[in-house]
Amino acid sequence: MTTLAAALLEGLKEHGAREIFGIPGDFVLPFYKAIEESRILPHYTLSHEPGVGFAADAAARYHQGLGVAVVTYGAGAFNLVNAVAGAYAERSPVVVIAGAPGARERAGGFLLHHQARSIDTQLAVFREITCDQAVLDDPGRAPEAIARVLRNAREQSLPVYIEAPRDLVGARTAAVPTLACRPADPGALAECAEEILARLAQARAPVMIVDVEIRRYRIEAKTAKLARALELPVVTTFTGRGLMEEAADVLAGTYLGAAGHPEITRLVEDADAMLLLGVIVSDTNFALSQRQLDAQRTMLAVGREVRVGHHVYRNVPIEYLEDELVRRTPRRNKPAGRKRLVLPYPRGLAADDRPIAPSDVAAAINDLFDRHGKMPMAADMGDCLFVAMEIDNTALAAPGYYAGMGFGVPAGIGVAVATQRRPLVLVGDGAFQMTGWELGNCRRHGLDPIVVLLNNRSWEMLRAFQPESAFNDLDDWHFAEIAPALGGTGERVTTRREFAAALERAVQNRGRFALIEVMLPRGRTSDTLARFVAGFKAVRAPAPADAHGES
Repeated sequence: MTTLAAALLEGLKEHGAREIFGIPGDFVLPFYKAIEESRILPHYTLSHEPGVGFAADAAARYHQGLGVAVVTYGAGAFNLVNAVAGAYAERSPVVVIAGAPGARERAGGFLLHHQARSIDTQLAVFREITCDQAVLDDPGRAPEAIARVLRNAREQSLPVYIEAPRDLVGARTAAVPTLACRPADPGALAECAEEILARLAQARAPVMIVDVEIRRYRIEAKTAKLARALELPVVTTFTGRGLMEEAADVLAGTYLGAAGHPEITRLVEDADAMLLLGVIVSDTNFALSQRQLDAQRTMLAVGREVRVGHHVYRNVPIEYLEDELVRRTPRRNKPAGRKRLVLPYPRGLAADDRPIAPSDVAAAINDLFDRHGKMPMAADMGDCLFVAMEIDNTALAAPGYYAGMGFGVPAGIGVAVATQRRPLVLVGDGAFQMTGWELGNCRRHGLDPIVVLLNNRSWEMLRAFQPESAFNDLDDWHFAEIAPALGGTGERVTTRREFAAALERAVQNRGRFALIEVMLPRGRTSDTLARFVAGFKAVRAPAPADAHGES
């Protein structure tokens, strides 16, 4: 027997959690005491619950385990909702653990502080953005409930919610069992694999498109093996950027539709068979396509389900499908020898006194990576994410589909903790105003990320879509001047020479975070965002009226 708190912590560790991010509060204090004293998992406190959620999400994405966010009841948990919604949308297995009122408090007849509509309103809200939930109000049944919820988080790669009443965390209970993974339906798996291979065999120009699930399920190497066996070129989606970092021989690039490289666009849009593995079929991934996704040429495996044309095969996890496809594909005596597509990412930045532009930032970072090696990356939403598309393929955590701002800096903290490596973070000034202050926690946690802050004193991505609106203007907060007070170093740069030098200094100086504030003129965006906006507007432009005024 053990305590409920210890059983939960050991269960988390057994199911793939490596660390905890959180903020203490009164209803979760007993559990937080157990976290600290047990040392079962290391814990990192941040300053605001959205940052806790973003850090846990990014950590889960990088080490392909469970991210853990621990918060108090009501005021803490409701602050976490947006980050968990983003994790749900982008299929990241974040475990939310919320303290809750005890049994005596629930029966006392008073409205409780932090309570919204009812005691169970919080649970009801999280039901909408998690795939499973458990309230640990019965110590005898708690281990099975914890095991079920954690298995679902891993199997479905989605967030889950656990509520721990504060008067029960010290109750005696049994250890959390490890439930066996649910296997694929063998009949559905065999039939599905046969149909996919038959379609690929008939195709003249097939392509494989990969997205977030292949990292969530730890199958990037397996996916590369499948691509080699099938002799298929591979592209990532916009949200899957950073995947297949170790498989340059099969990866062609990232598909961005009208905003992307023409050869990648043709590779996808001229394909007569598309094998989509772990792909989120969203507007950010496919809105700029000149062709709609035709069911007759599409094979989609996502969410433990496979759709081949109009046929649906349920209970077929993607990792089982890949194994079956490799097993059924005949071995060839030698590689196909297909010429690898090498994309011209910008590099060789001229270190002169010309004003720096967003795409110059990408060139300087590519040059930096050439000199010192690639770094793990996190990016926020906005032009900083489109700048990331111009950087050589390296592991990246970003909210490409959900597109919530504020992700970048706390995600960088999560990446640093998960990888024990120094990350590079790209963030805009609007997003930094939201969560950039989490950098103040780096000193006590021993983290030293490099943060490149694109400051155009504007919500520039919104301006790109609606340039006439003055409400996109922001003030100049002089972020670099604040960095020393937060425990880091700060530099403000305006020219290409200054930025290249600041990047090099940041790499050389270890032990403190480095904030490089890149001053950009309003109205200037990266080349990729400019193409994205133009394509987006073209796709959504109303059809021209005919002679009778009809469209």
